[in-house]
Amino acid sequence: MRGIKSKRSSFPDQDQYRFAAEMAARFLERRDGISLDAIICDPELAVEFDDISKRLSPGYSSVEYRWAALNLRKTQRLKPELLSRVVQAESVERFELQGLDIGRISTKCGLYVIFTTDQVLYVGEAENLQNRLRKHLDHSDNKGLARWLWENSSLNLHLEIHVLPSTVKTRIRRALESEMIASRTPVFNIKR
Repeated sequence: MRGIKSKRSSFPDQDQYRFAAEMAARFLERRDGISLDAIICDPELAVEFDDISKRLSPGYSSVEYRWAALNLRKTQRLKPELLSRVVQAESVERFELQGLDIGRISTKCGLYVIFTTDQVLYVGEAENLQNRLRKHLDHSDNKGLARWLWENSSLNLHLEIHVLPSTVKTRIRRALESEMIASRTPVFNIKR
């Protein structure tokens, strides 16, 4: 293949949509227990990945979102959250916080992620997800998050819920939470 020049593609300004690609990939990986490769190679999952990415950061092509996710993996910024493979979630769901009926949230134990369109704000664990999130939205114990929620509206805020089996002990939930804090680097969490 001498003499044939390769054509390398790159997309400028990936910072504009990289976070959306990361959140879409992590959501599908956790929900379905699969890898980024499986997501991209499955036509239905790839379309769902694109749709999630577009809701968070509209205006880019499917190729750009997928390319950004692959680049995140290549630079080791999309490492798998290994404990999630040990303790599978019963369900993983996404919600927009604006207009959310808190009654739709499970009363089971689990993990939650509060994020904007460009950063993770908070990762937490709870014995009762609905009660914990109600407390956060009414008046969070985390002063930084409470101030942020007060100063900014719930507009463009998103919630990811990981409902865990009721047999999962508190120490396991906290280990899962710690792993998510390490991999997603939320703004308002204190690293344990």
